[in-house]
Amino acid sequence: MFEFSSYHVLLAALGVAIILAYWLPRFFSGREPAASALLIGLGFLIFGWIPGMPEAISPVTSPKVWEVVSELCVIVGLFGVGLRIDRIFDRGRWTPTVRLLAVAMPLTIVALAVVGWAWAGLGLTAALLLGAVLSPTDPVLASDVQVGRPTEGGEHPVRFTLTTEAGLNDGLAFPFVHLALALAAAGALTLGVAGEWLWRDVLFRIAMGAACGAAVGWLLGKILFAFPRANALAETESGVFALAGVFVAYGVTELAEGYGFIAAFVAGLTLRRIESDHAFHVRLHDFSETIEHALTAMLLIGLGAALPAVLAELDLATAAVAAALILLIRPAAGWLSLSGTLFSGRRRAVVAFYGVRGVGSIYYLSYAGSHADLPEEGRLWAIVAFAILLSTVLHGFTAAFAVEKATGEKQT
Repeated sequence: MFEFSSYHVLLAALGVAIILAYWLPRFFSGREPAASALLIGLGFLIFGWIPGMPEAISPVTSPKVWEVVSELCVIVGLFGVGLRIDRIFDRGRWTPTVRLLAVAMPLTIVALAVVGWAWAGLGLTAALLLGAVLSPTDPVLASDVQVGRPTEGGEHPVRFTLTTEAGLNDGLAFPFVHLALALAAAGALTLGVAGEWLWRDVLFRIAMGAACGAAVGWLLGKILFAFPRANALAETESGVFALAGVFVAYGVTELAEGYGFIAAFVAGLTLRRIESDHAFHVRLHDFSETIEHALTAMLLIGLGAALPAVLAELDLATAAVAAALILLIRPAAGWLSLSGTLFSGRRRAVVAFYGVRGVGSIYYLSYAGSHADLPEEGRLWAIVAFAILLSTVLHGFTAAFAVEKATGEKQT
């Protein structure tokens, strides 16, 4: 007896959407396809019209599911980003990254909060949360602008800067999310709230995240390569160790009240220093990248399916805020922060413009929504979703070409 199961139809449609997103671009470009925008679009076309589905899976009504899935995407992606970087002991290479983190990121938070308040009429708490949520660049969707796999070399300064910025600023955005949540709970910014935020959410949690990540990364390296030396785990083909490692790094750090995102990146970075030329690093990276792509594909299709509900509160003002971030605020903040560095002309413009927004922003807003009663939550999701949509289209379809031109690389 044949049975028509809506669950099986859903699985088949999900698989078709992922296949089409990665297959169709190959008819138009010789480059590896930028599938992010197509995943969102196909999610909308295939699932967005089903009555009740957009509302049922909307992150406004079900933030916890979105928080968990996006959290997994980000931590696996950050660990993989840490594994990619071949050379880190060069102070000059880090200068642009530090500038982007210390100058461009705070400027983006402030400017976006001001624009959200002035243009969209958001309250102080909602405006600050918007700035914090959309300030980090994304380690998951920005593979076209990052360095290659471990041991491949050729880490051009443009790619190195965009890679390390994405690896670190997801964790560094968290203090500002916590500040917005503290404001929402307290109703005002007092000296007590500011002091507790500064020592706990900024100083302690950042330091704990970095320390735990370094410790776990070092321990994982010893387990993989050193003990037992005669029968090391690194001689196996088991890439699942990457997933186990990132779970340990993230879980231990969160239990210690540190920032797990920072720990995931630092753990990958530290592990990569141990037996740095060993081929097992490539297997670890490739396994983590496969998991990351699978989770991200499902998340973006879900975002596309939820668009009719999420964008219900999008109007001209909120759309303008999202467009200002992508087209004005990030490029201007990035350009200003890179003054005095070795970057100039096209390279400086590429680094300033290609601050991809994506899964990290989904995580932060769903995290805030599941931990507090957010003011103007629907409008915040409308802005964030539209900003991600713009970023995946504008950045996704141009990043590979622009970075090739800026770095002098030849298309393969």
